[in-house]
Amino acid sequence: MGGDAKARKGRAPRKNTTPSILVKICLWLYALIAVFPLLLMFSNSFRSTKELVTDPLGLPTSPTVEGYVSAWTEASFATYFVNSILVTVGSVFLSTAVSVLASYALARWTFFGKHLMENVFLAGLMIPAILAMLPIFYLMDDLRLIDSHWSLIAIYAANGIPFGVFIMTTFFRQLPLELEEAARIDGAGTMAVFFRVMLPLVKPAVATVVVFRFIPIWNDFLFPLILLRSPGKYTLPVGLTRFFGEFSTDWSSLFAGLVITTAPLILVYVLATKQIVRGLTAGIGK
Repeated sequence: MGGDAKARKGRAPRKNTTPSILVKICLWLYALIAVFPLLLMFSNSFRSTKELVTDPLGLPTSPTVEGYVSAWTEASFATYFVNSILVTVGSVFLSTAVSVLASYALARWTFFGKHLMENVFLAGLMIPAILAMLPIFYLMDDLRLIDSHWSLIAIYAANGIPFGVFIMTTFFRQLPLELEEAARIDGAGTMAVFFRVMLPLVKPAVATVVVFRFIPIWNDFLFPLILLRSPGKYTLPVGLTRFFGEFSTDWSSLFAGLVITTAPLILVYVLATKQIVRGLTAGIGK
């Protein structure tokens, strides 16, 4: 009896692996469903328009890169690509820079009006910029920024600051005060403490903000369509509309343009995956 009790005690409890297997199967199915449109888009970009019309879901029988050549040269996708890079990088850099500085001040300092300022930033998360489309248009018109990339950069940067402040304030508050005190004892000033001690510790939060702002700005169609007039200043989403005609559509070039537009987003995700996960899960175990 005693030996049986000891044997039962020593045995590890069996884990029910059925729910775990079901979860993995569901995740794999979801991954396949999510990836299938991307694979179809990539495959169709190497097919001619005639093949796409006759067999939309088929595989390339005679692969060709004419769609990419047409999109990059004849449809001015090289220009649209550069425009999108300028607008997106400029907007993300400006909004992230302002957000990280404001977050540090709100999280580590005490000053008059601090709580009011925090509430203003939180209110910015609740009001979509699209609701202020008409006032924004009149404002940009008064500033003579219509048909200028600066109008897009200003709007996107301002729209991204509340989100950046919300994410990074939480990170700064989790850092121990002893780090700053030790740096100041060593003779570091406020800017040195910020750039050499604090900023490197919130890199996951910065990466999270950069990626989550990069994607909607890169994909935005409405603001460039309304604020830009010259075709030479269009961004990629607006440039894609050039492939749609009244009576015909160049499907091969359209799919090639979609691949060109999507590739930077996939690259950003691949390069920043670890930082995004760290940024989203920081503080869960605390």
